Amino acid sequence: MRPEELGTPIMPAVQELLDKQALVELVLCYCRGIDRRDYALVRSLYHDDAIDDHGHMFYGTAEDYVAWLPSILNGFECTVHSLSNMLFRIDGDRAEGELYATAYHRTPPSPSREIVVGGRYLDQYTRRDGVWKFQHRSLVLDWCRVSEADLAAYQDLSVGAPTGSAGASDPSYRLLTLFGRVG
Repeated sequence: MRPEELGTPIMPAVQELLDKQALVELVLCYCRGIDRRDYALVRSLYHDDAIDDHGHMFYGTAEDYVAWLPSILNGFECTVHSLSNMLFRIDGDRAEGELYATAYHRTPPSPSREIVVGGRYLDQYTRRDGVWKFQHRSLVLDWCRVSEADLAAYQDLSVGAPTGSAGASDPSYRLLTLFGRVG
């Protein structure tokens, strides 16, 4: 039970930390949802009236964005979305964030290419019924690198570790049961 539910007030600085942690969880769940192709999870992170702006690739509602995702992500064997610098500003039930992102994409063989994109998410969030979600998400491209993948290196360096996958067969669903799968 949360302190405010017990009638105990939360200091403003503590509330700000709680809000920022909720926003960090939100954006990390987005990365997990994209990389595991858990489209129901991705959809659950946006308000119904939210907008996603991925530039020329996509601009529209959250519902349409999630419907569009398979058409783009099915062209990759693997993606890894990582966040580094995360800066949030909060004003009541409204917040903004600038998140530095690196997104790795590997295409199927013939030849397999690795596409690594660096950019930033410029987000607007709103809290409704106590839950933070995306209200408007914009992607800014800062750099991109494309190279041929060295598939033999994956075999040489794997040292018997399980191979990740984009869907429900990923080892995380077996080993991290608290995470579950929304979709």
